[in-house]
Amino acid sequence: MSFIDKLGDSIVSMSKDVGQKAKEASGIAKLKLDIRIKQEYVKEQYAQLGKVYYEAHKNEDVPEKQRFDKISDALDEIDRMELQILELKKARRCPNCGMEASEMAEFCSNCGAKLGVVVGESKAEDVTENDQPKEDVELEEEPDDNSEWL
Repeated sequence: MSFIDKLGDSIVSMSKDVGQKAKEASGIAKLKLDIRIKQEYVKEQYAQLGKVYYEAHKNEDVPEKQRFDKISDALDEIDRMELQILELKKARRCPNCGMEASEMAEFCSNCGAKLGVVVGESKAEDVTENDQPKEDVELEEEPDDNSEWL
């Protein structure tokens, strides 16, 4: 066998080895990715299980009550901050689907729900002018002279 034939056989053999190594590396990378995906799935399941337990027992006197209180406080703070963001953006949430809507919008652009008029600081109440209760307001008489206003 000549040198060129041996060299050709070596190149073919090496290319098969490289191909095999690349295939193995690809297989390992895929398995590692699959492992990470499954780990994230397990993490999500733990979180969902914890949420279910929290919702079922948040008003009970359980050993985890202190943690429950911290979660409740954090959720209240998140709600407060989200409202601040909406106020800064001059927006509100649709009471039907939760989608963000302009505070001037009468209907939700996502679900079509009637948004009504925002009254005071209440969130997206479905109240129109005709639905608002009339309040009897008694006005104090104005003083005859301006001395009492000073």
